[in-house]
Amino acid sequence: MNEPAFSPAADRNKQPILEVLQQVLPAQGHALEIASGTGQHVAWFAQHLTHWTWQPTDADAPALNSIDARIAQGRLANVHAPLLLDVLSPVWLPANTPPFDAIYCANMLHIAPWATCEALMHGAVRHLASSGMLITYGPYLEDEVATSPGNLGFDRDLRLQNPSWGIRRREDVELEAGKVGLRLAQRFAMPANNLLLVWTRTSTTV
Repeated sequence: MNEPAFSPAADRNKQPILEVLQQVLPAQGHALEIASGTGQHVAWFAQHLTHWTWQPTDADAPALNSIDARIAQGRLANVHAPLLLDVLSPVWLPANTPPFDAIYCANMLHIAPWATCEALMHGAVRHLASSGMLITYGPYLEDEVATSPGNLGFDRDLRLQNPSWGIRRREDVELEAGKVGLRLAQRFAMPANNLLLVWTRTSTTV
């Protein structure tokens, strides 16, 4: 078996994220992960949230091999085989796919074109259960919060790599969410100047 890919950042932040998930998620459910990458997050969450089942996905086909290897390595019976999923596609999953209780997406919006934010919100509304939640994690700019020097430098570096990348304003993301009937229900300040945001349907409370 090939060794799964490894991300030091994912290894550092998996436990703080898990601790928030343990607060906001119900006791059991079915979750879809967007942009699973190395699979470190989904594997860690599945080990500790054993009454949840997890569907990892990624737009990068080689990433699926890493996720597969990590699932096998951890003998994780509550994680489905990873699927290829591009958020910009108008169809994410088959029409008969049951709705998800949670959709989780970490560290995607700032290393992808802005169109992925709109697509994420539209796809979440299509695939979330009525009481489900979209959970996003990563760095954000906020109008009322001073941006850390580290995030300012990170944003500059991202835009130099690709002009369509960059740390997103939380308020801009909220605007896109509102267009499809999602609202920001909870905001958690996380280590390394990141945020975990919980989005729910406007008629639903967490």
